[in-house]
Amino acid sequence: MLPSDPFLRHLQACNQATLPGGRTPFFLAGRQTGWVSPEIAPELHRRGLTTADGALALDDPSHLESLGEQLAQDGFYRSHHELFDVSPDPDSETAEGRIDRGALPLFGFRARGVHMNGLVRRSGGLHLWVGHRAKTKRLDPGKLDHLVAGGVSAGLTPFEALKKEAAEEASISDEMASQARHVARISYILARPEGLRRDILHCFDLELPESFEPLPADGEVDHFTLMPLREVFECVRETDDFKFNVNLVLIDLFLREGLISPESEIGRTLRSGLDHGLVPDPCTTDGH
Repeated sequence: MLPSDPFLRHLQACNQATLPGGRTPFFLAGRQTGWVSPEIAPELHRRGLTTADGALALDDPSHLESLGEQLAQDGFYRSHHELFDVSPDPDSETAEGRIDRGALPLFGFRARGVHMNGLVRRSGGLHLWVGHRAKTKRLDPGKLDHLVAGGVSAGLTPFEALKKEAAEEASISDEMASQARHVARISYILARPEGLRRDILHCFDLELPESFEPLPADGEVDHFTLMPLREVFECVRETDDFKFNVNLVLIDLFLREGLISPESEIGRTLRSGLDHGLVPDPCTTDGH
């Protein structure tokens, strides 16, 4: 068994945010939904969202989308022109409101994403399709990525988003993508230049025939490489070549495939961190 302790650094890197950490609680329709960054808190105060106890609140969720558009126009973030659902409950199928994807970190809203391991079982062992992110990507250009990964746009379930991304990123048919299995749900709390990321990743496995070859379709991936899983293991262990959150999904795969013993001390630590996160999220759903 190869040393597995270096894998813990990836979990720690994705769970380094301190809350509240100077951020202001944000309530949507009476329930705490996010943590507003210091950069835009004064602007929201100026717009009259302040409550008596100093928190920020928007009572009418239907105004959230227009609020996000105004902040983009004022230069607080670059719009993605893609709406995401916003809800205080990460497991809710009902959204309280919607806002542009680029505004989510400013408000510290939870965001849902999908990641899919594209697996090929060959005589030489298990292989993984790896995407090379385009150099023009806004986030982590040129980094290694999954065969399919993306956000869950407003109105979609994770599985619907997965099939959409599979077609757009790798030219995978709906019929083939429908065979993917949901294998994990991973969350983390990470402070990045764009703001606070409180992400929930829905992770899938899809076993593909040796004859399959993915083709980039939307320009977000430059090309794909089929790598032995052992080489992927070594890459994650020794480098930061993969996009930051991809490492977490791959560590989950390594545990499930036995490359890291789930019964070892580090295996149990990694498993616990992936299942529950290493940093508690104090965002409550109580009224203010």
